[in-house]
Amino acid sequence: MPYLILFAVLLLVIYLPQYWVTHVLQRHNQRDEENFTGTGGELARHLLDRFDLQHVKVEISEVGDHYDPISQSVRLTSDKYDGKTLTAITVAAHECGHAFQHAAREPLFLLRSRLASVSVWAARLGSFLLFSAPFLALLTRAPSVALLNISGAFLIMGFALLMQLITLPVELDASFNKALPLLQSGYLQPAQVPASRQILRAAAWTYVAASLASLLNFWRWFAILRR
Repeated sequence: MPYLILFAVLLLVIYLPQYWVTHVLQRHNQRDEENFTGTGGELARHLLDRFDLQHVKVEISEVGDHYDPISQSVRLTSDKYDGKTLTAITVAAHECGHAFQHAAREPLFLLRSRLASVSVWAARLGSFLLFSAPFLALLTRAPSVALLNISGAFLIMGFALLMQLITLPVELDASFNKALPLLQSGYLQPAQVPASRQILRAAAWTYVAASLASLLNFWRWFAILRR
């Protein structure tokens, strides 16, 4: 019964914020705003040029809006890149916020970038340990093989949790310390600011939800492995 409750909580934590975020983004992505003279892609290019980041590219993406620190590219889905909606403009400014973090070499952003590459190898090693542990237990019958399960789970769940906890403040900074002040400096009309703030807040909640889900998942694995 406790595990059913935990499973239900996990579903609510993961899917309810996603539904809300999708709803908020779509609601403000329906029509072009008359006061926007350029698209999301054009705004991104303008902001990057304004802050002497001409080397950062602006590209269309098919895998979601993001900033790629390796190729130094702001990538927007086609509706944001070509759109003049409030969602397009707000998301473009947010992704540029990550480029500003990178250019300023902000510690948390750099730490997240390093951990992103390390976590890929940690997940692979963790998966290998979890896969091989039952076979080693059958061959050796050694109780210490259980440490492989613990190590594997920690590498997978622990790194995922750490990544989410570091990602959250990085995303909040890109939204509310970088994008929103810029947008309020003349790109938005006063009446548009609350909706833009709502878009940024909704996006931030996806990372809050992901952090909570990772924490609950890590706690569940830890409870199982302690038995």
